[in-house]
Order: sequence, then structure tokens, then C-alpha cells
Amino acid sequence: MMATLIAAPVLVAGTVVGLVVALLQALTQVQEQTVAFVPKLFVMVLVLAISLPWVLTRLIEYSQELIANIPGTL
Repeated sequence: MMATLIAAPVLVAGTVVGLVVALLQALTQVQEQTVAFVPKLFVMVLVLAISLPWVLTRLIEYSQELIANIPGTL
């Protein structure tokens, strides 16, 4: 569940940009692979950079909870 939550912002951004670029390619009949790849890569890196503090906070909280619950599992 945590992996899905952490990956969601980047994957959603890539999916939305991919759909928009695919629609534009269909409308203009430009079927070049780099036209679809470069905007997706740029937006996904941008979203990752923006959401990185949030992702790190979630990972730290998850790790702390996981480590705190180790004595209870033994």
C-alpha cells in the first residue's frame, strides 16, 4: 500500500501527460516516439522533485513505525 501511495503522483502525472500527448499526436498525425517520451520524462522528473519531501516524510514515518513494531512481532 505504501509503495502505491508513494509512486502514485509520478505515475498519475506520466499517465495524464501521455494521454494528452497521444491525443495531440492523433490530431496532428505526428507519430514520433521522442515527441511522446520527452514531455513525459520532463513532467515525471518535475513531479518527483516537487513531491520528494512528502515522499521522504512518508517513508521515514513508515520506517519508524515498522522498526517500533519489531518487538511486538517476536
